[in-house]
Amino acid sequence: MQLTLHTDYSIRVLIYLGLNPERLVTISEIADAYSISRNHLVKVVHGLGKRGYVSTFRGQHGGLRLASPPAQISLGEVVRRTETFNLVECFDKETDTCPITAACIIKGVLGHAQESFLKVLDGYTLADVLKNDKRLSPLLNIV
Repeated sequence: MQLTLHTDYSIRVLIYLGLNPERLVTISEIADAYSISRNHLVKVVHGLGKRGYVSTFRGQHGGLRLASPPAQISLGEVVRRTETFNLVECFDKETDTCPITAACIIKGVLGHAQESFLKVLDGYTLADVLKNDKRLSPLLNIV
């Protein structure tokens, strides 16, 4: 299984914000720290704002920050809300054209594997990911 860049970048944004709890951070700052597209991050941050993970502030001194404490942000929930989980075509009833869907066992096996994957992520919060902040911060040029 591979998460989309959107989900990957969403988690990276949350990590960066979690490492900077005392101040507002700009999208450009995050883009520079991770060497990723600012334009792509604008979409990611917009989605995180709509989902209630970040608070955004406009204006010359604007920026963004976490909307909740890191311990209240479940990684499983973030992944569920940012990812489309169609491991195989038959997971999407609207586009499923597989002729064996009605009798196929693999759909159930893969569904079980997906549930297990998300259950593991449910056991972690953003705070857990930030425990090694002393090592993460220098890698992102956070002083």
